[in-house]
Amino acid sequence: MPRVLRSFDPPSTPWGSGHRGVDLAGQVGDQVLAAAAGSVTYAGTLAGRGVIVVDHGSVRTTYEPVSPSVSVGATVAPGDPIGRLDAGHCADQTRLHWGLIRGDTYLDPLLLAPSGRAGGSYRLVPASERTVAAERATQRQALQQTLPTAAPGSAAAHGFSFPVAAAITSPYGMRFHPILHVWKLHDGTDFGAACGTPILAPYAGVVTQRYFNEGYGNRLMVDHGTVDGRHVVSGFNHAISYVVDVGDRVTKGQVLGYVGQTGYATGCHLHLMVWLDGQLTDPMAWYRQ
Repeated sequence: MPRVLRSFDPPSTPWGSGHRGVDLAGQVGDQVLAAAAGSVTYAGTLAGRGVIVVDHGSVRTTYEPVSPSVSVGATVAPGDPIGRLDAGHCADQTRLHWGLIRGDTYLDPLLLAPSGRAGGSYRLVPASERTVAAERATQRQALQQTLPTAAPGSAAAHGFSFPVAAAITSPYGMRFHPILHVWKLHDGTDFGAACGTPILAPYAGVVTQRYFNEGYGNRLMVDHGTVDGRHVVSGFNHAISYVVDVGDRVTKGQVLGYVGQTGYATGCHLHLMVWLDGQLTDPMAWYRQ
């Protein structure tokens, strides 16, 4: 395990200052390795730095500044090379900034460190640190149990079904925007499907809008009418393209388009939105109740 130059120090408030990851010592050109099994959802440049994002199902890891050697959609195993370390994170010493995120919550990436795995190394801690160490061990064990290799995508409530079979990578709610770098409402649910994955109509309806938006990329709106006493509209965002148009009637399970990363996106995914009676709603509050 490389030397930690700066530890995880999350802010006390979502918008506060802090350190939302750990910095690991290294040299320019060092290989950067995947921390766990997953799929690459972003491998490119953000704010002038090379960034890699790997989706592990329930969580995702980030690595910067890195020159990627993998492409979006690639499947990686623990320890697989994914890029080479670049200079630029801090002026005083070359270092890798490693992040771990569950939904919109930042976690300590060292929960994934080898010392937390069976057969790893062990260290003694003073009595004053035992409570903290025990809490971290519990967190680490829980995290390791939530790194699935298979995605969900099962049927949901109210007769709806999920539009893609993929893990939820970012839920509805306040989060630190990965591109705009501000705390704001994430107004839908992100499914970490690969680019080109068909987007299926979750329920029958009529296409009411289809257009491009700078932030949402290629958008499509489907009005499902009244379902279980609620007027339901679904929105689909960031697609490569859609194969239906305004005025088309669609049936449940019909292909609407294909997952992409248009607009403000750090990788391939579907951003699903739901309105109930004209009010923007957490999609999972409708799909799972």
